[in-house]
Amino acid sequence: MMTAGETVAVAESVTSGMLQLAFSQMPNASMFYKGGMTAFTLAEKVRLLNVDKREAENSDCVSENIADTMALNVAKLFESDWSIATTGYCTPVRHSTYSVYAHYTIAYKGEIIVSKKLELHPKTQALNAQLYYAEFILGCFKSELNNLLILNN
Repeated sequence: MMTAGETVAVAESVTSGMLQLAFSQMPNASMFYKGGMTAFTLAEKVRLLNVDKREAENSDCVSENIADTMALNVAKLFESDWSIATTGYCTPVRHSTYSVYAHYTIAYKGEIIVSKKLELHPKTQALNAQLYYAEFILGCFKSELNNLLILNN
């Protein structure tokens, strides 16, 4: 990212700052990592990331489209080339039909590159789920960066 002069920003819910922590620990982070936010509640996702309130209410703020909206809007807020967003569940609850899963989106220059659902075993411990989501998503992001480098060379 540094050699390309590109930047990244993050909007998190289910990973609750783990991606932000990971980016902040990378060498020369300030050269490519613009920042991020953790928007945990419906009200904050609506207010800060322009998530549609009705859709958020209907989906408990957890859907592919919610993650897409979060990714596109955090990129605008931070004026970044890349963005990553997460939303989901790290514990099984009624709204998740007692499942543990996350939706994540990676966007590049205003376009959705990856938008997927990641499912875990319902007995996965909450912290382990969050760590797994963060590591998996960072791996996907690295893969997308490598794909772009290959295309541009």
